[in-house]
Amino acid sequence: MAAQPSPTLIASCRCGAVAFEAVGAPILTVTCYCKSCQAAAGAIGGPILRPDGGTDFIMHRKDRIRCVTGGERLVEHRLKPDAGSRRMLAGCCNAPMYLEFAGGHWLSVYRDRLDAAPPVEMRVMTDGRREGVELPNDIPSYATHSARFMWRLLCAWAAMGFRVPKVEGTRA
Repeated sequence: MAAQPSPTLIASCRCGAVAFEAVGAPILTVTCYCKSCQAAAGAIGGPILRPDGGTDFIMHRKDRIRCVTGGERLVEHRLKPDAGSRRMLAGCCNAPMYLEFAGGHWLSVYRDRLDAAPPVEMRVMTDGRREGVELPNDIPSYATHSARFMWRLLCAWAAMGFRVPKVEGTRA
């Protein structure tokens, strides 16, 4: 029996000048309700917040994602100059592309940038959600980062040999 090909996801900006290719299954697909994701949405604009104030991400290993076009167009946005995370935008059309944590082995790609995004698996950082927002019980919701969340990140990092590669095709 032949092996099934790994799924490939394409993430592109609004105008198509910047595109990423992700091979293989994501580490995790989440909606984050933290205060910094909400603040970033206000600062960078774009429709990245859900109506309930969450931000959807596809978390992918850095060694399985590469920029196929437009890497030179990526522009960094940090909430503060010394912030440990940065959001990368396509400078051509101001589309938020991904969130990267300093020293992280994964990229959190904004789910709405993908052509065929897998469904959200869990909600995290729900303690930061907007007042009055009630979440349905359709998927697990965690006040912070759950043990399952951290385990999936650790397993992915172990599979990468505990490396933290650069994202191919970008100058950042």
